[in-house]
Amino acid sequence: MTGALPGQVAVQFVGAGPGAADLLTLRAARLLAEADLVLYPGTYLDPDVLAHCGPAARLVDTQDLDLDAITAHLAAGARAGERVVRLTSGDPSLYSALHEQTRRLDAAGVAWSVTPGVPAYAAATALVGRELTVPHVAQSVVLTRTRARSTPMGEGESLADFAATGATLVLHLAITRTRELMAEVAPVVGGDCPVVVVHRASQPEELVLRGTVGTIADRVEQAGLRQAAVILLGRALDASGAGGESFLYSADRQRRR
Repeated sequence: MTGALPGQVAVQFVGAGPGAADLLTLRAARLLAEADLVLYPGTYLDPDVLAHCGPAARLVDTQDLDLDAITAHLAAGARAGERVVRLTSGDPSLYSALHEQTRRLDAAGVAWSVTPGVPAYAAATALVGRELTVPHVAQSVVLTRTRARSTPMGEGESLADFAATGATLVLHLAITRTRELMAEVAPVVGGDCPVVVVHRASQPEELVLRGTVGTIADRVEQAGLRQAAVILLGRALDASGAGGESFLYSADRQRRR
């Protein structure tokens, strides 16, 4: 069902970005303005994002709905000839339940399409002014989460194993287990490894906590953070300027003429 262009299908999965109303893509803003029905994640979304919706649009907050109820709204709207938008926080490619919802829509014969959004980790990284890939420090990024009251992690997806690669780690849905997770990676990366926690990046309540593997749990607990936060961990976050320079832009690199 994904082959159609965005204007040709009834259900649009749209990345709402990290929360700020002005961090939506132009396409996302247009789809919201045209929508008859909008389902949105009230837990994570800045209400100002919904100002892009038309005055006649029906708005459904999904924070208390399960997947079957959400999909029922999507399918019913599509069958009624409505233009339906399903907003996801950040980008639909990460932890959006896109797979589960589109599988149900496929079974119901309802067409759908996906519009990307600014991922939360990108907004968090921009806020702290760091690059996650620094030459001679880290050239890979691992986007992962942890298990609390959620789906089990796949076999081989150990946080300690990810940390051992030297990649920068981006932890979603992990803020309530910060102390436990830092204890897990400390033997691998060291207690002095930089960590940044960003709560509600780009939203009015945004908060940045800086520390290390050995200190960040205290700061998270003191701030009382329980949700909507991204944990960035790795040597690339070191503000001292450690690391080399990219060969791509080196004066010594031979360039085509």
